[in-house]
Amino acid sequence: MRRPAHPYSVNRPVYSEDSFSEEHQNICRKHKTLQDHVKVYLRCDATRVKRVACSLLPIIQWVRLYNVKKWLVGDLVSGVSTGLVSVLQGLAYCLLASLPPWYGLYTAFFPVIIYFFLGTSRHISVGAFPVLSLMVGSVVTRLVPDEGPIANITGFEGLTKDEQRVMVAASVTFLMGIIQLAFGLVQAGFIVTYLSDVLISGYTTAAAIHILVSQLKFVLGLNIKNYTGPLALIYTLEEIFAQIENSNIASLVMSAIIIVVVFIVKELNERFKAKLPVPLPIEVAITVIACGVSYACKFVEKYDVDVVGKIPVGYEPPMAPSVEIFKLTVMDAFPMAIVAFAVAYSVAKVYAIKHEYTIDGNQELIAFGVSNIFGATFRSFAASTALSRTAVQESTGGKTQVAGLLSAIIVMIVTISIGFLLEPLPKAVLGAIVIINLKGMLMQMRVVGFLWKKDRPDCMVWLMTFGGSLLLGMDLGIPVGLAAELLALVFRTQFTLFSLIFSQIFAPSGVKIFRISTPIYFANVEFFRNKLNEYLGFNPLRVLRKRNKALQKIKKLLKSGELQITEKGLLYMTSNSNEDSDDEGNTEDLDQPSDYKDLPLQVNWNAELPANMRVPKVDVHSVILDFAAVSFLDISAIKGLKSALKELIRVEVDVYIVACDRYVLEKLHSCSFFDDEIKTSMFFLSLHDAMLHVMENHPIILEYNTLNEKVSYYVNKYTNIFKA
Repeated sequence: MRRPAHPYSVNRPVYSEDSFSEEHQNICRKHKTLQDHVKVYLRCDATRVKRVACSLLPIIQWVRLYNVKKWLVGDLVSGVSTGLVSVLQGLAYCLLASLPPWYGLYTAFFPVIIYFFLGTSRHISVGAFPVLSLMVGSVVTRLVPDEGPIANITGFEGLTKDEQRVMVAASVTFLMGIIQLAFGLVQAGFIVTYLSDVLISGYTTAAAIHILVSQLKFVLGLNIKNYTGPLALIYTLEEIFAQIENSNIASLVMSAIIIVVVFIVKELNERFKAKLPVPLPIEVAITVIACGVSYACKFVEKYDVDVVGKIPVGYEPPMAPSVEIFKLTVMDAFPMAIVAFAVAYSVAKVYAIKHEYTIDGNQELIAFGVSNIFGATFRSFAASTALSRTAVQESTGGKTQVAGLLSAIIVMIVTISIGFLLEPLPKAVLGAIVIINLKGMLMQMRVVGFLWKKDRPDCMVWLMTFGGSLLLGMDLGIPVGLAAELLALVFRTQFTLFSLIFSQIFAPSGVKIFRISTPIYFANVEFFRNKLNEYLGFNPLRVLRKRNKALQKIKKLLKSGELQITEKGLLYMTSNSNEDSDDEGNTEDLDQPSDYKDLPLQVNWNAELPANMRVPKVDVHSVILDFAAVSFLDISAIKGLKSALKELIRVEVDVYIVACDRYVLEKLHSCSFFDDEIKTSMFFLSLHDAMLHVMENHPIILEYNTLNEKVSYYVNKYTNIFKA
């Protein structure tokens, strides 16, 4: 049973910002200068050296805590299972990169070794990632196309087409690693925050479709050239449909059977994962069976099935990257570096939360940067992580990167000893394995309906990222997505929700409370002013001009004797003149504060005026602006806010600003916001303080014992609106 809430009472004076500052000392945080940061960064002592060493080599920390009895068996089982999956995915994803399949084994080995020492995640499986492989493939086929002239690069002389493609892939991977390492060294791990989950979802879904289409040529056994650039997907589909009659039936049937079988077993693994000690290694089993059947039935000779072919034994010597390729691929390497890190960091964060440890984004950038640089030197292509492979490593008992190291050893054994057993493996099998692993990314399309109902700007980001990546290519997908995020941000802030409090309940007469729910800046300051005028029901500048025009006419009529003043202080006309001159005079004069010094009485602008003068009535005497959600204002916003406040003050409307952030207030002071009209006394600590002050100046009769009870009633209503 819910206990009733206890009433509470606060008894203190009404505080404006000025009165509060007089009684209490502000504690100001010291802002560090660039020199202070440089001194801290360059400081060197034993403690700092130890901390830096542990930060750059996380293995130093976790290896001391390694529990051999509890963790070693799990890491052994996980390492073997993940290693077998890494071999298959390395071969399969290498096809996406348009490289000979065995180079995928290099990607599953060299980067893993470096990440073992430098990475902070204990569970991710480092290696090929399909989206990243596709991005590498688009660069490779652009510089070394299937048909037509290749790029004019000095290092290509004397190399075969496959060797040229390997050089391109290794060089762009090396450059990608340099970018990641540079970001890590300058502590730019925060960059991943600019890639929202919605953007990543739209991007990877489009990538999944690109991958699916790229694998159709292996599944159908067709000889389709690789297209790059905008509309490459359309051109590829066009050529596939043009040649579909030439499909290899053996490859198609084999792929269909494998897709169905793997799909069913994966669904069973998911449904009974609580009962199974480890997931059934269906991909490994299918690969072994396919190799045996292909070799025994002589698929190459009888059915002209394309197979993996000769796999060289051992590793090739290291190679230097090409600076010429750097110049041609720098715009491709940058999004590759961001995507690789964003995917790896997202997956690592999921498992870090699950197993209650922390990861360092900056160190992850360094780890992947060095891993890709080292791997590229030995001809591997871009490495990140794959969710399916990481899930295998974690679900089979992996506790640390010892499992990752063991998986690399399994890959090494295959490369130097038993790789020949994979030579009869049909490429259609690898294509089918790639396609079935796209299920998770393709199912992300379901989020569109949810976003459309719940958050239209986010839905726009998803659709624009998806459409841009699908039609313009993966290299332009990230810029399109970032542009969509920027548009969504502008939309959310420029056309934000401003709230008029007490719009549907009884409110103090003449008081309007206006809540701003976003920072104010150049793009939304005019929208803010228009909405404020709309809620108030009048345009203060128009009212001011009408009043000043009327004052000019009143003074003129008084001077000519056409107006006189009675003992009751009322103006009346002594003639039948009812002319209303259209002469507005100087507009700048009409925008100035009303000048009453030559009048013997104060004009009641809400009363009937003589000489058919018409001035809009203003029923509001106080406006309270709630700045609780305003975290910053730029110069344009400060100018616009100052103009808006002056217009209200000049039509005799008191303006109060409540709950203003200390740093916003400091900026207003530094930008000369205050003058003879706009004073610091209009700023109050809370809405309650401002309401008490307003009701002291404009008392009203209500059935409450005290003024404090009266204000509490309204403030509680205000609070309840936002709770609802």
